Amino acid sequence: MGFLKRILRSSVADDAIKGNSNGSFESLSDDELQTHMGINSYGVFDLTDAIRPSYDLQIVPKQGYRYDEYIDESSGTRTPVIMASATRHALMDLFLDLIEPLGTSVDVVLETSHHAGNDQEDLYREHIDVPVLKSILLDFEDLLLNDGCTGIAVINPAKRQEVQLDEHKLLIVYGDPLAEFEQTLITSDVYPDDEIQFVTEAEHVHSSSERMFRQFSMLKHRLGMDGESNQGSWE
Repeated sequence: MGFLKRILRSSVADDAIKGNSNGSFESLSDDELQTHMGINSYGVFDLTDAIRPSYDLQIVPKQGYRYDEYIDESSGTRTPVIMASATRHALMDLFLDLIEPLGTSVDVVLETSHHAGNDQEDLYREHIDVPVLKSILLDFEDLLLNDGCTGIAVINPAKRQEVQLDEHKLLIVYGDPLAEFEQTLITSDVYPDDEIQFVTEAEHVHSSSERMFRQFSMLKHRLGMDGESNQGSWE
């Protein structure tokens, strides 16, 4: 189906792009929608196929990163976070580079919302060698970059550090210290920007397809995640 099947993520989710949204997509004609979905670049920033910003461009995608903080609601523990956005041609290599500081053996969480509406299902795999993981991820680069219903997190529970390439194709790093990850970003021309906003902070559209779901199922099998889902984490 390719771009003929899309998922609208704003206040609601629907299998069709013309879902019951109250946002900028609600009154679009098919031609206007196709034109918007066909815009692949904003300035020097190239998008993947997975996501598009709102039609009225509440947020214009750009490259950069900023610091944030994750607060555990139950314990009150505060964890430093880096959120980053990178242009398409640099995204996969940068994600693989960010995994390096985690060590030689990691845990993996594969995130899917293909058939879950606004909910997300997490599949967990413990103890995979990083070179093996990287080889598998490169085989599924198309899926990881271009499917708006697939995300992945790589975790070292002992270090309490985690690197995500989420379904919005944002790079998110949790843990302390973060200096090595920050240097990796800067080396790849992703620079700090305290004012940067990401597509998650406004209305946006996720794109997926049956072809992508089949690839996801293959990746799940390659990672040994054919059993039931898990909620494992270092939190």
